[in-house]
Amino acid sequence: MIRANLEAVLERVRKACERSGRDAAQVKVMAVTKSVGASLVRDAIESGLVLFGENRVQEARKKVSEGVFEGVSICMIGHLQTNKASMAARVFDEIHSVDSVRIAGALAKYAAMYRSEPLPVLMEVNAGLDPAKHGIAPEEALALARHILSLPSLRLKGLMTVAPLTGGSRSARECFRTLRTLRDEMVSSGIHPEYLRELSMGMSGDFDIAVEEGATIIRLGTSLFGPRS
Repeated sequence: MIRANLEAVLERVRKACERSGRDAAQVKVMAVTKSVGASLVRDAIESGLVLFGENRVQEARKKVSEGVFEGVSICMIGHLQTNKASMAARVFDEIHSVDSVRIAGALAKYAAMYRSEPLPVLMEVNAGLDPAKHGIAPEEALALARHILSLPSLRLKGLMTVAPLTGGSRSARECFRTLRTLRDEMVSSGIHPEYLRELSMGMSGDFDIAVEEGATIIRLGTSLFGPRS
């Protein structure tokens, strides 16, 4: 099932890239495995997926301790509280939801303590200005990026956003376009493109639009695993 679902996703990615003049090889599929059991995760790995996202630190820690993610990358994509930063810095290969100076500082402290290499991170931006969503405001993103770059135990890789719950495809497109434009503005303001090469945006309901707007990582749960019980 997962292999067939992945093939269908990749075909949609290819068509979205064709429409927007992009190379499909620029887009990575992240399998979101919140509430997904070990056997399905292993099926996903056997289907060729190598990038996985978890929303909860404790659930991810349990799966990692059981060897579920052996040989692949596991990323934190959920909201992170400072009291979970120590565990997150040890459990995850990357953190994709850094949205404040406080979280960046906590992760930097524990990454320096527990890791031999800098911890790769993405900044979460509330590009759709949705009050129900986490993420730093777009106008504060440049300052946070500069702060992260001043922390030697963190390595900035890009930006992440979640489209608003309301407003449909038009609202989602505006959100994704805002993130891409913000990235370009930050580069123009002196942030080296190497630190902003990833745009993680788009989920099962809107990833075609995200790819058209420049996503380099799409985060998919339902499209790969079916509806969660």
